[in-house]
Amino acid sequence: MNYLFQFLLLFFSVYSVAQTSQNTLTPYEKGNKNLTATYQETIDFFLDLERNFPTIKIKEMGLTDSGLPLHLILFNPEAVFDLQKAAKTKAILLINNNIHPGEPDGVDASTLLLRDLAFGKINLPKNTIVAVIPFYNISGTLNRNSTSRVNQNGPESYGFRANGRYFDLNRDFVKSDTKNARSFAALFHEVNPDVFIDNHVSNGADYQYTLTYIQTQHQKIGKNLGDFIKEQMTPEIRKQLKVNKLESIPYVNVYGTTPESGYSQFMDLPRYSTGYASLFNTIGYMPELHMLKNFEDRVNATYAFMKTTLNYTDANYLRIKKLRKENFTNFKPKANYTIQWQIDSTKREQMSFLGFEAGYKKSLISGKDRLFYDQNKPFNKQISFYPDYKSVKEITIPTAYIIPKTWWNVVELLKLNNISMHRLEKDSLIRVEKYRIEGFKTAKEAYEGHYNHYQTIVSRKMESILFQKGDWIIPTEQAGVKFLLETLEPEAVDSYFNWNFFDGILQQKEWYSAYVFEDLAVEVLNQNPNLKNEFEKKKATDVVFSNDGAAQLQWIYLHSTYYEKGHLEYPVYRLVK
Repeated sequence: MNYLFQFLLLFFSVYSVAQTSQNTLTPYEKGNKNLTATYQETIDFFLDLERNFPTIKIKEMGLTDSGLPLHLILFNPEAVFDLQKAAKTKAILLINNNIHPGEPDGVDASTLLLRDLAFGKINLPKNTIVAVIPFYNISGTLNRNSTSRVNQNGPESYGFRANGRYFDLNRDFVKSDTKNARSFAALFHEVNPDVFIDNHVSNGADYQYTLTYIQTQHQKIGKNLGDFIKEQMTPEIRKQLKVNKLESIPYVNVYGTTPESGYSQFMDLPRYSTGYASLFNTIGYMPELHMLKNFEDRVNATYAFMKTTLNYTDANYLRIKKLRKENFTNFKPKANYTIQWQIDSTKREQMSFLGFEAGYKKSLISGKDRLFYDQNKPFNKQISFYPDYKSVKEITIPTAYIIPKTWWNVVELLKLNNISMHRLEKDSLIRVEKYRIEGFKTAKEAYEGHYNHYQTIVSRKMESILFQKGDWIIPTEQAGVKFLLETLEPEAVDSYFNWNFFDGILQQKEWYSAYVFEDLAVEVLNQNPNLKNEFEKKKATDVVFSNDGAAQLQWIYLHSTYYEKGHLEYPVYRLVK
């Protein structure tokens, strides 16, 4: 930045401060510190900042289910808002708020942060651009009430967790059932953040901490970048927070028990915001402020976490950008990639935990024992923490995937996530590895608009298949390789198969009339001696089968050329040169 521009920018900022001094208070500050700003108050506040400070820029980035657009508020001390250009020399910190509008702490903390940056009330970042989504779930924000967060200590009113179509948006980053998720994907890839913060408030056990956090699971994101997060970035952020008298600890991930028994690091699957971000090698943090602490303390803690993370990013931007770039090279064709993880109970750390004594007393409702935490009995105990996971299912990264053009819905979501692909220019016979779905279980209750599959099992077979002109070839040597692997490998937890995108192949479309097929089945066996021998062997060794004529006829049908090829054949193929 040249000196003349610096002078002019400083002059204009000082002039703006003088002109807007009456508007320096955020909507949150104008209240009683237990009121969160409304949607319109917040947008108006940012519009006022933009009018008066050249370092602030507001962009509309895409529609949400509410019919209103996502807003992106940018702060750059150099007043340059071409993000692709700026990213060549700077890091970008993206902050998301109100994905769950009943947890609005981040909205008010972000107005404070951007106000303080614009006015120069805190140290300005030299190497980092700050990008803020003030409201991600807009329809949920507008659904304001005072009762839906029954366990939470303030604010007086707030939005509702689900959006207008009753989706929890922090489960939608892969399946993208909402316009919110689709617009976020476009925004995310335009911003391409180096570090991402998604602000939340936590339900759960009681303890002394105001601030807990989820960090990108270090093994899942990749070795060197993951080690940096675990061993350097997170410890230093926690250290600086402690210097400022704010204790923090990993998100208290306990269910049906108390923290003293120990707990594990949260696995942020791709469905979640930080899990999604990690697929593109973005370092993610999800502050989880404790529900029972008062709203003002939670807002202050959220502010402190964002500012501390910004300071660390600014001081280490070159290292972060270098590690991100290098991390892309870890996922090449023929390398192994983990698609299922499990807590490694052999890797245990002892950590200091500031909690409250827990006990049981008689419920006035049921008369049965009920859990309670005694805030008059704080403690500092050493407890077990399990930060590591182990691989329980791996695949080998293919050279490319091939998807028939008929599966346009899946192709559309891949394109939405910046996946590069090209079309076959003519009909082509290509030798590929194909999967057959051999088993899966399905949830009995709806989950975010789906009945998810799990424990999916596939078999593999090499085969030459005639693909059509216009079918899609998707190379894995690209920045989005991890997104491809997590969505297209059917055994991956958040695969498009497990999210029901391919359920059509699970239903057999043609059948047979038994009385007609009986005679044809005899011909099938007589014309295929090997099949006949296998059939006779099964009858001889399987008593139930030998006494079930219908099962025998079905077995012959399923092993004949009359059985439809597409049933249970997974229609995404792997090129494994």
